[in-house]
This record gives sequence, C-alpha cells and structure tokens, in this order.
Amino acid sequence: MNFNSISFLIFILIFSSIYIYLKGKSRLYFILISSYFFYGWWDYRYLSLIVLSTSIDYFAGLQICKEKIESRRKVFLCISIGANLLILFIFKYYNFFAFGFTKVLNALGFHANHSTLDVLLPIGISFYTFQSMSYTIDVYRKKISCEKDYVVFATYVAFFPQLVAGPIERASSLLPQFRPLKNPSRIQVREGCSLIIWGYFLKVFIADNLSRIADHYFFGVDLKLSSFEVLVGVLAFTVQIYGDFAGYSKIARGISKLMGIELMQNFNHPYFARNPPDFWRRWHISLSTWLRDYLYISLGGNRKGLILTIRNLMITMLLGGLWHGASWVFVIWGFYHGMLLIGHRLLSKTFARLIKPNIFTKRCSQLVMFALTVYSWLIFRSTNLEHFFYLQKCLFSPVFFPSEKNEFGRLLIYAFWTIVFGFVIFLADSRQEKNNSEDMFLFYKCEDYVLTAIIILLLIMFGGRSNAFIYFQF
Repeated sequence: MNFNSISFLIFILIFSSIYIYLKGKSRLYFILISSYFFYGWWDYRYLSLIVLSTSIDYFAGLQICKEKIESRRKVFLCISIGANLLILFIFKYYNFFAFGFTKVLNALGFHANHSTLDVLLPIGISFYTFQSMSYTIDVYRKKISCEKDYVVFATYVAFFPQLVAGPIERASSLLPQFRPLKNPSRIQVREGCSLIIWGYFLKVFIADNLSRIADHYFFGVDLKLSSFEVLVGVLAFTVQIYGDFAGYSKIARGISKLMGIELMQNFNHPYFARNPPDFWRRWHISLSTWLRDYLYISLGGNRKGLILTIRNLMITMLLGGLWHGASWVFVIWGFYHGMLLIGHRLLSKTFARLIKPNIFTKRCSQLVMFALTVYSWLIFRSTNLEHFFYLQKCLFSPVFFPSEKNEFGRLLIYAFWTIVFGFVIFLADSRQEKNNSEDMFLFYKCEDYVLTAIIILLLIMFGGRSNAFIYFQF
C-alpha cells in the first residue's frame, strides 16, 4: 500500500492504536506481523522472498560467527551474497540479460530465441536485499556480532516504514534499537509528526502536481517537442523526483520516530551540491554510502593508483545505475554519473589552482552542478533507448520555442509553477531539517498555523488520489 493512500492511513491508525498499549517483546512481534501485512497487501506471494532472504542471511550470519576458519567463514558469506543476488537476478534482471544475450548471438550469426519469465517485479526488492546483505558482510568483517534472535533480525529486514523505498539501513544502527524497543521520547514524537507532515506536503502537493507536467512532456516519441518544452519537462521532473523520494524518506523517518526508532537522513539538499562527489554525499545517502562501503572499497577504492580508481568508480556507478532498473537507460545514467566523478577527480586539482574559492565561484559551481544533474534526470526519465535518443534530438533542436502561441503561453505558466514549487520545496526542506533538536518546532514563529494550513492543503489536494512513489519500481 502507498503511504499516500486511504488504506495506509487506516492501517497506520489501527497500528498506532494497538502499538501504544503493547509492552516488551509483544511490540516487536506486532511490528513484524504488521510489516508482513503491509508488504503482503501488494501480493502476498512475494512475502516468501522476504522470508527466504531473512532466513538465509540469519543462518549465514550465525555460521560466520561460529566458524573460526577463514575459508569456511567466506563460504557462508558467499552463500548469503550469492542467494540474494540470485533472487534479485531472477525477478529483476533475467529478462533484460536474456534479451541482450539473444541479440548478441543473433548479431554474430547464430539463430537464438530468448525465453522470458512472466513474473512481476516485487516491490522494494532492491532495498531489502541490499539491507539484508549488508548484515552478513558486516558480520564477516567483524564490525558487528551476529543476531541470535530470529524475530529481531526478521523485523530489521522487513521493518515496514522503510521496507519498500529505504533508507537502506545498516544492521549496526537499526538492530540495537529493537533490543529492546523503547518508548518514543517527547522530542521524537514532535519531530516525527513534523517529518510526516512535511513528507506528505512534498509528495502530495509538490511532487504529484509537478508529475502532471513531467508526464505530459515525457509521454513518448509521438509528441513533437521543442527544446523549451523538453527543458520545462525535465525541470518539473527534477523537482518532482526530489519531492517524491525525499517525501517518502521523511514519512518513513517520522513514522519510525513515533515508535522510538531513528532512521538515517537520506537527503541533504542535493541540488545545492558543488561537484559530483558532493552530490552523492547528499542524494540518496543510504544507497551511495552502501555502494561506497560494500562495492567501491571492496574493489580497492582509491588505494591502488589512478587507473584502478577510475575503473572502480565506473564499475560502481554502472552497477548503481543498473540497481535502479533492468534497462539500458539506467546503465547510461550510471555511466554519465561515473564520467562526472572521474572528470572531477582528474580536473579538481587543476581548477583549484586556477580558481580562487569565494562566494561567487561557489554559486557558479552549484549552478553548473545543478545543470549537470538536471541533464542526468533527462536520461533517467527516458522510458527506453528510443525515447532517450528522441529527447536528445528535441533538446538540441534549433527550434527552441513551440510554434503555437497558446502552447508557449501554457509553457510559461508551467515554468512559473515549476520555479514556485522548486522554491517552496527547497525552502521548506531547508527549514525543516535545519533544527533537529528540542527547538525544532521553532523554525517558524507561527509553526502551529503553518502545519495546520499544510494539513488542510493536503486534504484538499489529496482528494482520494494515490500516485505511487517513483522509487517503488526499484
């Protein structure tokens, strides 16, 4: 069920009403049962995948702790990683690679037909698979001890606020919070309510409204677009995807705080980034740090010279792009960000010598990085390679404005609202995250009125609609 659906609002009201009366381990059992119900709402059959991943990693973690011989410890680690990646491959990537392999064989002169698996992509499989895998890797690296309580570990994997779209939590941070569950503090309740309201505001008011603009201009190759139309569409999507994903993360963090559980911050004003590494320190922080700690560093990081560092950066970003979906568009998106990171590593020292840092150069670097990020969303939003090349053709077309005056007027209105929504989202998010402490509710002098107005606005805008979060597809 979507966070922005009537069914979820009913679910969370019932959950909260029961949860506050439970004590001790009964709360943990209730969270686990509720999490499985939450996930099974889409398709109960895919609950078996979560239980399978949970069981494999739980027993692999126990054996890794038990074994003293390094080779045996490594065997159980490989079982955990191999099983998780196999599940991910079958349900998310098999058809993509089977189709690509068949095309290569046919190009070489062989006559091959590919078979496909008629399965739906399980919601959030990439998120909970990575979270579960990180546990066994950390146990193997002796960063944490294995979890002996199956219910605690199962709750860690299936914890419903962040199950289907993150943040991708680490076992070292989340597991101890289940042993035992504590009552939320007064501060956590206030912060949680604020995060939930702001999250719904970003999703329902900002993202869902801008989706109408973005969807119109990314409809397909049959729609003739001028450069300005493509630009308006991609700017709308730039604000939409942030409001959508950051909104989900805030709601997830807010709901968790109401249970006395802290989740990591997943966004830190990414559109104010000054360079590519800075962007990835701010955008989808839980994924970027996961890729850094478990992939990039495992490949050697930057410890083995420039050439291997470039290789490691590109592999990490290509796989990071592929993590988002089984499509060549996401591979290109990962390659693009990989080239940005490599280019920054090669040129940053030269620019540092030539350009004296000051407020003007800082703002210029932010604008340049924002423009590069906007272009990356053009790649990301393309539905397939044909659509991607079509959008490139339209973007760099000599026809900048649409030929029809009525269409141009509508574009100006769209552009105006995109700027307004963008300003609101950045200001609201900056204010809301600025003070994460006891005086958090003081970031507006009249916050009670502001929050009340937001709630009323959301009720008006919501109207029973339920637009799925973008990252649910990953």
